[in-house]
Amino acid sequence: MLRLELQDISKQYPAVKANDRVSLRVKPGEIHAVLGENGAGKSTLMKMIYGAVRPDEGVIRWNGEVVDIRNPHEARALGISMVFQHFSLFDTLTVAENVWLGLDKSLSLKQVTARIVEVAAAYGLDVAPSRPVHTLSVGERQRVEIVRALMTKPQLLILDEPTSVLTPQAVEKLFVVLRQLASEGCSILYISHKLDEIRSLCHHCTVLRGGKVTGEVDPTQETNASLSRMMIGAEPPALRHRESSPGGTVLQVKGLSLPKLDQFGTTLDNIWLQVAEGEIVGIAGVSGNGQQELMAALSGEDPRAPEESVRLFGKAIGQKTPRQRREAGLHFVPEERLGRGAVPSLALSQNTLLTRTHAVSPRGWIDTGAVVSLAKQLIQGFNVKAGGPASPAKSLSGGNLQKFIVGREIDARPKLLIVSQPTWGVDVGAAAQIRASLLALRDGGCAVLVVSEELDELFEVSDRLMVIAKGRLSASIPTREATRAQIGEWMSGLWDGHGTNDPTRNVSHAPT
Repeated sequence: MLRLELQDISKQYPAVKANDRVSLRVKPGEIHAVLGENGAGKSTLMKMIYGAVRPDEGVIRWNGEVVDIRNPHEARALGISMVFQHFSLFDTLTVAENVWLGLDKSLSLKQVTARIVEVAAAYGLDVAPSRPVHTLSVGERQRVEIVRALMTKPQLLILDEPTSVLTPQAVEKLFVVLRQLASEGCSILYISHKLDEIRSLCHHCTVLRGGKVTGEVDPTQETNASLSRMMIGAEPPALRHRESSPGGTVLQVKGLSLPKLDQFGTTLDNIWLQVAEGEIVGIAGVSGNGQQELMAALSGEDPRAPEESVRLFGKAIGQKTPRQRREAGLHFVPEERLGRGAVPSLALSQNTLLTRTHAVSPRGWIDTGAVVSLAKQLIQGFNVKAGGPASPAKSLSGGNLQKFIVGREIDARPKLLIVSQPTWGVDVGAAAQIRASLLALRDGGCAVLVVSEELDELFEVSDRLMVIAKGRLSASIPTREATRAQIGEWMSGLWDGHGTNDPTRNVSHAPT
């Protein structure tokens, strides 16, 4: 008997047909991949299985019986759990309170808290039940979602980009968990753009393109190239990464130390950093080790830094506002798309105004024509799949919204671009486009600082690499001299001595 069977499922939205007569079958204990480029209809399909969206047509069978799943509560009662790509957590509540909301109320909050600790320890996921969600990084929120799903002991676990912000070590631990669950009979629907993951983990793969099923394969018998061709119709273009010739110093951070803002934050400890014209510096690290705090200090969201500790083109900006920094040439892409990179309910055209003032007169009048024109330009130039400039940000798939936000900041022609998790949840074709755009910026003389938990990404685009651990920043190393094993060791805070306290170890382009 099949665990789950979808037959001719369709879903129409005003601007797009998200799913067009999709059929899919999942066996008990099977890890089944759903592969497709951004906007192919994967997330919509998963939401229909979970009851968050109602299909327009088609039949869903659960353990051989036709079912009408009207909401997530009914899905959970059947034994279906889902980890969303865009997290469904309440920022003002603690981790334990968020988990408690989705569980049987026969358990007390104290019991749920104890159970979270047990599950997190059993599966190697570091989660603190008492932490308010608003203090968590994206990677930490991902862990909460996974623990919450595992606590329901599901018969079917749906994972939408579960490793997009996890470190390689955490991914390996998660795979052990998923294989264990599958061996116990749990079925898993696995959405990922990481082709290596699908080939190593999954038993079967259904490929979607434009809302339709274009193929079903055994991923273990495929190559990355063959899967990519099925998904996007071609192989992603190879990046051309030439040797850089850095110019003068653009960003200089000198001995930056900042106490944490709350008990769950990370204290920044004597950070030294330089980024020059025409180079990309990558910072690796396990989520929650000070990345958020460093980005806030550099972007101006946290203005507590001593004025002289952060310099842009030699001018002290440690206490300047984000707008003042943008006017000086610093643009920033935050790791969290919805809520920080974009306002979910606002149109794409209106979201350009968050960081672009080209259409605003000195008296505050907004040129709506110019706003719409820019949105159209970004949609076309960065191949964003959207209904148009009037589409709300929340209506886009995660990858397409990421392309729009990154495009908005690149199009501003920054002198310094700081970007956190640039290709989180983005398909291979779009990831290649974003990375190529970063390299083009660098080649045009822009200084680029990339913070990512994707080591492959950092090795692909960076000229120099550094690691942040427990609020301390390592020495830099030329990417060509670094190894993944070495960077992985540094991510545990194990580097050999000098790094943080010796500014000569972090000069912008001298060998270290």
